[in-house]
Amino acid sequence: MKIQLALDRMTVEEAIEMTRQVEDYVDWVEVGTSLIKEFGTSSIRALKEAFPNKIIVADIKTIDNAKYEFQLCFEAGADLATVMGVAPPVTIETCLHMAAQYDKRVMVDLLNTNEEHIQQLRQYDAAIFCAHVSKDQQEIAGKQTSAHAGIRKSLSAEWAVAGGISLDSLDILAKLSPTVVIIGSAITKAANPKAAAKQIKEYILSIEERAHA
Repeated sequence: MKIQLALDRMTVEEAIEMTRQVEDYVDWVEVGTSLIKEFGTSSIRALKEAFPNKIIVADIKTIDNAKYEFQLCFEAGADLATVMGVAPPVTIETCLHMAAQYDKRVMVDLLNTNEEHIQQLRQYDAAIFCAHVSKDQQEIAGKQTSAHAGIRKSLSAEWAVAGGISLDSLDILAKLSPTVVIIGSAITKAANPKAAAKQIKEYILSIEERAHA
């Protein structure tokens, strides 16, 4: 499992400093939706320039105007950008087309999708799918990692999980074999982000070692 570091609700400078602290223990770096909304695509460019060897994820959550938004992200240096699974099929297809043009990738955010949406999305096997428990849901109902299991049964492509993930939830998620675990506050809000990221990385490696033993 790869670790995607989610950077939200901070300045670009703080995002760069946070990533510097933990870069040895994370694989992908997510320029969060809040960063893009507050600082524009210059936030993507700044993270890519600071960490050229990391996969930079632009969590733009496109739901319309796909060609324009994905072009902005990819030209700013993103290696991967996100589109909402509830977007019209033509929007998702445009995102995939743009990614192919730039030799980049697409992540489809499954937030608020239903079984009908998911069945329609199965055709987009070049994408990474993200089972996502929203920030608002987490605040009201707590962590809901059980919701990921049903989505995993419906998809055979690469997939990611997001939403309140911490060290405590990794054992459950590991059984579902996600490609990527997206972790934000468990690292960024920790008293010692570097130590937290190191502990999570080492725990993931131990889970994978046990699985292959």
